Formats: sequence, C-alpha cells, structure tokens
Amino acid sequence: MIEKDIIHKPDLNLGGLTIYRDAVRGIIYQDERLLMVYSEQNGDYKFPGGGVQPGETHPIALARELREECGAELTASGAAYARIVELDQAVDEGVDIFKMCSTYYLCQIAPELGPLTLDDYEKDLGFRPVWIGLEEAICANTAILHQANSPSPRWTYRDLFILNEIKKEMPK
Repeated sequence: MIEKDIIHKPDLNLGGLTIYRDAVRGIIYQDERLLMVYSEQNGDYKFPGGGVQPGETHPIALARELREECGAELTASGAAYARIVELDQAVDEGVDIFKMCSTYYLCQIAPELGPLTLDDYEKDLGFRPVWIGLEEAICANTAILHQANSPSPRWTYRDLFILNEIKKEMPK
C-alpha cells in the first residue's frame, strides 16, 4: 500500500490540539478512463469520496460518497490502495491542526450513473462526475497547481500524487 504524509504549511504547531477526520476515496478505472469529480469553479479533478460519518465503516462510507458525488453504485472494492495523511492549519477556534487521513480503494461500480446528492459547497464548486483519461487529469491538476495567484484546494495536490502513482503502475 502506498503511504504519504503531506504537511500543507511549514510552520504548523504539530504538538498542538488536533482535530481528526477519516475519509475514503474511490479509484474507478474503466476503459482507460477514471471516474473523477470535476470542479467547474477550480478546473481540477478529484477522486470521489469524503468523510466517514460516526458509526460508518469504510465500505459503507465509500458506497455513500460514490452515490452522492457521482451517482455511482459501488459493486466491489478491494484492499486499500493508498493512505494519505494531511496536516494543515485548523480553522476551528482553539484548534491548531487539522489532520485528515484519506484511504483510497480500487472500486468497481454498476454501469449506469444515477442522480447526485451534493452538499451546498459541492454545488457551489460546480462538482460533476466525469470520465477522464489519466494523462488529461494529471495535466489539468498540474496546470492548476502551477497557476500564479490561484490557490488550489488541498485535494488537488493530494489527488495529483495518487494520479502519478497510478501512472507508475500502468503498463508501458
């Protein structure tokens, strides 16, 4: 399994009060394309997924997130492919660190996509599921990260790392 730690800001108080979020992400690869979530606002691509709610297992959270963000019905998921731990400045009062652990799973889904159930912030970002080639997603996210004065979401760097890891495993 691939593991990586990402520290988003160099001067974090790593000994301070930390808030933790557990998240799951789906890697769905069919016909040489990935099912990803495109943000019309940011112009980037992210793997579908999100936070594990209290009482949920990873498989249940993964199925819920794929249904909400892509209208996809999970039919199978394998062992964890990767785990990324991110540390960033917390936005909550009195909390120093926001720590998120994202576990990525290789998934299979039913052939048809259904309706989405997006949160308000996801609607504001113009989230929509798209099938995209690996190289195209890598190029788009790389370009977003290299734009001057364009703060990209945390997930752009994280998911670009995963895209490049997938590329390393592709047959030449």
